[in-house]
Amino acid sequence: METVKDRLKEKGYKLTPQRRATLDTIIENKGKHLSTEEIYDIVKEKCPEIGLATVYRTLQLLDELDIISKINLDDGCSRYELNDDDDNHQHHHLICTKCGAIIEVGVDLLDELESEIERNYNFTISDHKVKFFGHCSKCNKSCS
Repeated sequence: METVKDRLKEKGYKLTPQRRATLDTIIENKGKHLSTEEIYDIVKEKCPEIGLATVYRTLQLLDELDIISKINLDDGCSRYELNDDDDNHQHHHLICTKCGAIIEVGVDLLDELESEIERNYNFTISDHKVKFFGHCSKCNKSCS
């Protein structure tokens, strides 16, 4: 939380109770890839006076400050996740097209491919995002 405070302070912002509640919600739900509305519903339980517009602005600010990442999982809404300072790259996502489950893949298997692309195309890669679509283990069992 100190890092977040420092980043906000550098840019002239304060860690208001509303921003803290929004960030706490994302931290407490790490790995769940919540939408703005889902975050708002949870934050509203802690801060009944908060408005949806405040949550939208807070998420936008936290994304701009690289504290969280806005991700598009091709389901029609933006979702958010906490940036992990240990990650050099975004992790990959497995998206079940049947039930909508989202599974994070923590292993980056594309290092060799990135090196080859950089060499062959004289292109410096700073990041990549990969989404795999299919059926999760629960849906595979129900299809059997």
